[in-house]
Amino acid sequence: MATENQLISAKLKDLGGGFVVARSLPTAARRSLGPFVFIDHMGPVDLDLKKKLDVRPHPHIGLATVTYLFEGAGLHRDSLGNRQIIKSGDINWMTAGRGIVHSERTPEDVLAQLNSQSGLAKLHGLQVWVALPKEHEDCDPSFVHHPEEEFPHLELGPRIKARLLIGQYLFIKSPVKTLSRTLYVDIHFHEDADTLFQADEDELGFYLVEGSGEIDGLQIRPRDLFIPADSKEHLLKFSKGSRVAVFGGAALDEPRYMWWNFVSSSIEKIEAASKLWKEQKMGQVPDENEFIPLPSDPLPMKRN
Repeated sequence: MATENQLISAKLKDLGGGFVVARSLPTAARRSLGPFVFIDHMGPVDLDLKKKLDVRPHPHIGLATVTYLFEGAGLHRDSLGNRQIIKSGDINWMTAGRGIVHSERTPEDVLAQLNSQSGLAKLHGLQVWVALPKEHEDCDPSFVHHPEEEFPHLELGPRIKARLLIGQYLFIKSPVKTLSRTLYVDIHFHEDADTLFQADEDELGFYLVEGSGEIDGLQIRPRDLFIPADSKEHLLKFSKGSRVAVFGGAALDEPRYMWWNFVSSSIEKIEAASKLWKEQKMGQVPDENEFIPLPSDPLPMKRN
């Protein structure tokens, strides 16, 4: 738990082909927030045939990827044979465990729309990574899709639409199954409003997706991640159209190594996964012939 408030401004990162995301976790100042070790904000972006979601097959170990869209659609494929369209309001939860390979693309119908003379499409969403508890790092990989209608609404105020994506808020529970205590909430302010957000988590953070406002009197700008020292009760006051994502949960049982797409409590497991990927022995995504090669970056140093 932080001993003082932290305010982290996301840094822009080009994923290739001009597709830029805002990354607020990890940073030098903060490596994790509850079980979350990675937060990427995609868009909002107007897609075209050159600028689109086009992430080639790549591997993961030791984590779960969680994709949530505010607008647009994506196509998930993985080495387990899953093929799933995700639309706004849905969640894709992919548990990598001992190893999985996946790709994320713009769906064929959206590409056809973009190929038309008047075709327009947008993409806006968040992708986050959740580190698996140490005892589950080598579990079997899996994939679960949750459509929008599964998620319960929270009563935070008449001018606020809040959806519980993951975890438990007071007596309301999300249908998403996790391996550690995890909280993920989407709060959308339809008018100028304020609300008291109460939580009982080891760690808690608020990410301003869009809009303007303040938390406990502190001004928050879009793409800011605010992590208060006290994770129990906070006054949120935001303008019409603002959207806030809330992240939290149990603190990690121990620090994690994070290199490229691999997260683990063991540097040896990352080394082994790197070797398997270099040799293309981690699995194949059906209908995909491309892949992202292993980077040349040095592996992290082993902790004493």
